[in-house]
Amino acid sequence: MKKLVLAYSGGLDTSYCAVHLSQDEGFEIHAVSVNTGGFTQDEINNIQDKAYRMGVTSYTNIDAVATYYNKVVKYLIYGNVLKNNTYPLSVSAERIIQAIEIIEYAKSIDAKYIAHGSTGAGNDQVRFDLIFQTLAPEIEIITPIRDNSLSRQEEIDYLVKNGVDMSWQKAKYSINKGLWGTSVGGEETLTSNQPLPEAAFPSQLQKEDQEKVTLSFNNGELVALNGSENSPEKNIELLNNLGAAYAIGRDIHVGDTIVGIKGRVGFEAAAATIIIKAHHLLEKHTLTKWQLQHKDYMSNWYGTHLHEGLFLDPVMRDLEAFLQSSQTQVSGDVVVTLKPYHFSLDGITSSHDLMNADFGSYGEINKGWTADDAKGFIKIYANQSKIYQNVNG
Repeated sequence: MKKLVLAYSGGLDTSYCAVHLSQDEGFEIHAVSVNTGGFTQDEINNIQDKAYRMGVTSYTNIDAVATYYNKVVKYLIYGNVLKNNTYPLSVSAERIIQAIEIIEYAKSIDAKYIAHGSTGAGNDQVRFDLIFQTLAPEIEIITPIRDNSLSRQEEIDYLVKNGVDMSWQKAKYSINKGLWGTSVGGEETLTSNQPLPEAAFPSQLQKEDQEKVTLSFNNGELVALNGSENSPEKNIELLNNLGAAYAIGRDIHVGDTIVGIKGRVGFEAAAATIIIKAHHLLEKHTLTKWQLQHKDYMSNWYGTHLHEGLFLDPVMRDLEAFLQSSQTQVSGDVVVTLKPYHFSLDGITSSHDLMNADFGSYGEINKGWTADDAKGFIKIYANQSKIYQNVNG
């Protein structure tokens, strides 16, 4: 039989692919899902059971949480990346690692075909195909949903006809959980004016009393919470649990898709939101003016290229090298106060805090220059404006 690896999530689209490609097209299906955070063992077991009910030959779940952090998430933190100043790239960043892990698995078992359940109207088709084509151009990509423009009802009818009736009613809200956040889609996000209701978000408000949390960074990485050290990815999970209890990190992102249409998606990302803001505050204290200025636009480009599936372009390694280098002095503690639906940054403590210099205190006193030095500096600093005004009246 023709060996095929299927990127399998357990949802309707990938279940249709599994049944159709095995029963109608004669493929030997090896289903693979990639855990980039958010999966419990019970959920993984459920996906596995469902895959075998679809008739796959094998099912594999790849744990890629640490890989996801080390290859992608830490650079999103270094760059304080928020797409359109809003979205921490929760899902789009995951897809890159999932695609890489799946294609490497396909190569390891010598599969000649690979399939995914993307439609022709979204970003994921681009991300998956770009990675697959780049890393294994010899493997043929098969996409039944996209190629046949199938409706949800057509997929359900087909599965029921083939004896797979699993109550495929569409959930009111589509939820995609991961290490760096959870996306939330529903009928409201298909409009331009309707907000998501409170009930749409997986994490509901549980705490109302304020709580202080200390985030400890070492060279830009979150190494401890409240003095307790763990791996950065574990600290992200722990902080997300703390922040989610306050319903922190909710918003709706409006962005430009790779295929050129506008898209709207809700999300909750308590840990990502808190970490990015806390890390940025620490950088304001420890980086120079020009480091901060150049980091801003380079980080934006890193996030844009990642969002659009260009992770394997060598420019991404160049940008990562810059971001990594910028973190040499980004170490210290940031105190955050958690509150219902929001948080505040109290301040930082760092041996690299540039406010600790002996040159003076802003607006108070200067120790590193005299009054005449200041007046001379200002006179020369004004030259360009004075020349322009003199020449142009």
